[in-house]
Amino acid sequence: MNIQWYPGHMTKTKRKLEEQLRWVDVVLELCDARLPLSSRNPLLQELLGNKPRLLLLNKSDLADNNRLKPWLDELAQEGPVIAISAQSGMGVKKISSILEDLMADKRERLAARGVRARPIRAMVVGIPNIGKSSLINQLTGGSQAKTGNKPGVTRGNQWIRINPKLELLDTPGILWPKFDDPQVGKKLAATGAIKDEVFDQEELAVWLLQWLKQNYPQELMEFYKLKEEELDLENIGRKRGCLLSGGRIDTLKAAQIFLREFRQGRVAKVVMDWQGEG
Repeated sequence: MNIQWYPGHMTKTKRKLEEQLRWVDVVLELCDARLPLSSRNPLLQELLGNKPRLLLLNKSDLADNNRLKPWLDELAQEGPVIAISAQSGMGVKKISSILEDLMADKRERLAARGVRARPIRAMVVGIPNIGKSSLINQLTGGSQAKTGNKPGVTRGNQWIRINPKLELLDTPGILWPKFDDPQVGKKLAATGAIKDEVFDQEELAVWLLQWLKQNYPQELMEFYKLKEEELDLENIGRKRGCLLSGGRIDTLKAAQIFLREFRQGRVAKVVMDWQGEG
């Protein structure tokens, strides 16, 4: 299964992002804690250049902590990084003070020249469905940004005042034109960053089941109350009541249920990227 996805609006988003970068002081790069490597857009790395940034590993409540910790240590060598959950608010309170530390030198230089302090201008960037709107809602304490559980719900760009010292520019998610490694596309699809309509959900579910059998077999068996050799879409469908006439199993429905349960972190807490893959 090969997943390639680059809708026309992504090209426009990239151009707009390049324009807006000149207006911001610092970038909040949001990625998925389950995919600390695969959910980072290499295009963004190119666009951001030397712009100060804070890397946020979101959805860390869905991640396997034992595998996440080494990633945090490795990524910290690039610059500041924290694990957060935009859904529950975990770790979000630290963001403002880290941004102030990041910008302290620049603010001191401006003050020395007699320039009056203004709020730090930050930009939130990341792939679709990564939790940008949820993060902004946590930071503002209200529903300032439209949220959705489908990639591409946040389309327009808006400035949002977080507090007197910080303003945020929200941006739509941006994927990249080609996944050099087909595994990256599959991982992004499995975690919900790519619209379900653009790939075969049964094929993806079969691939993900195989991946979980290799990496989290105990959790998988315990969640579905099935033996290892019984772990397939037919048996999961039987467990979940996906029956068609004549006692046949609706494997598409079973695949959809399985993918949903996985994305909610119910099947297993995972990290799908391994150290040394990139």
